Amino acid sequence: MKLLIATGNPGKVKEFREMLGAGRFAWADLTKKRKVIPIEETGDTFRANACLKASGYARQFDTWALADDSGLEVDALGGKPGVFSARWAEMNNAGKGNAENNALLLKQLADVPDEKRTARFVCVLALADAKGRIILTARDTVEGRIIHEPRGSNGFGYDPLFLMADSGKTTAELEPGQKHAISHRGKALRQMKKLMERVGLIG
Repeated sequence: MKLLIATGNPGKVKEFREMLGAGRFAWADLTKKRKVIPIEETGDTFRANACLKASGYARQFDTWALADDSGLEVDALGGKPGVFSARWAEMNNAGKGNAENNALLLKQLADVPDEKRTARFVCVLALADAKGRIILTARDTVEGRIIHEPRGSNGFGYDPLFLMADSGKTTAELEPGQKHAISHRGKALRQMKKLMERVGLIG
């Protein structure tokens, strides 16, 4: 079975292959495609965007496709940045990139006490067949809170600010293996793997 991992992020590609079994599929990803027409993420939920990407890239390349959409929900901001996590600073005219996103988030939460800085990382996965029909979806989260300054050098995005509820570490302080075991994406991938096994896509 051919399966396209609908991302150009090498880290995600590696994680998907490790979690689902490198020998189970004929793998491809967007970094190996010469002509890629980007699928616009116009949905207002993680699930909508994951489905848009899975369906769109499946039809574009005539193959099964697995896509994810993920981000950070901060309770004190009414669940934002949410689906806009990657471009939060850009949307607020505060620059562009991970450092700018983190700086803006800290500014927005400057007067919020620790007990109200609760947040979660969310990941939704969508699997589409070669005709673009969504076959399976999986969603999972990891709970924590936003600290006052970055800690750790692993990970990316908001990881240095996200303190895990149980470990006492930020997701940027965890080793990759530890992070995969408890992260929103790792949990969603394990859930997707079970669903694929249940419907016979994985033997």
